[in-house]
Amino acid sequence: MKIFLLLATTLLMALLPAQQKQPIKVYLIGDSTISIKETKAYPETGWGMPFVHFFDSSVTVDNRAKNGRSTRTFIEEGLWQPVAENLQAGDYVFIQFGHNDEVETKKSYTPQVQYRANLARFVHETRKKKAIPVLITPAARRQFDEAGKIVGTHDTYSAIVREVAKKHKVPLIDLDKKSQELLQQFGVETSKHLFLQLEAGEHPNYPDGKDDNTHFSELGARKMAQLVLAEVKSQQLELADRIVKK
Repeated sequence: MKIFLLLATTLLMALLPAQQKQPIKVYLIGDSTISIKETKAYPETGWGMPFVHFFDSSVTVDNRAKNGRSTRTFIEEGLWQPVAENLQAGDYVFIQFGHNDEVETKKSYTPQVQYRANLARFVHETRKKKAIPVLITPAARRQFDEAGKIVGTHDTYSAIVREVAKKHKVPLIDLDKKSQELLQQFGVETSKHLFLQLEAGEHPNYPDGKDDNTHFSELGARKMAQLVLAEVKSQQLELADRIVKK
């Protein structure tokens, strides 16, 4: 009888659907390279948009990223506080800033010392709630030299993210490095398909065309999301067990 009960229990556990797992949220905080876009911006797509489709029903992806935000403005505008207050044990916070922090001419500019401190704050306050922070270096811009070699445009600020991850022993997804490798594989011309590159008259939202080497097309967003997902798997984060098997 004991053997029968053990076998029955094992079978039942194996058959439990995804919704029986402890529900968790994955919060995405960052800038326009991740954020949800309005219809008027289409085909511009943040990589957080396709990212929601990778997981089973036990996972809710809550994309809080906003266009134009840096670590500093995300905090100052009160965008971080609701995330910190609502975190539950086992939730994740994916943290990717840098595009707007590093540009001194932008109102969102964040000096390096403050950028480092803000990242550490996100990590500390996430862990305080027994949630899991994941630091992500900013996605690469499409910039090549005359020889067709990809040029890094986030070197200083990406290095800070790596330093903070190492110091605080935080999982790191080096999206800057991975996306540079991807762009190099695509090459100077083909990589245009990953970004918001449109000819005049090609799309009604951009009648004059668009030459944008920072923001992604639908294809580009999906490729970036896949890079992030691949790192979730390779680093064997618990979240990887909730990826939809296709």
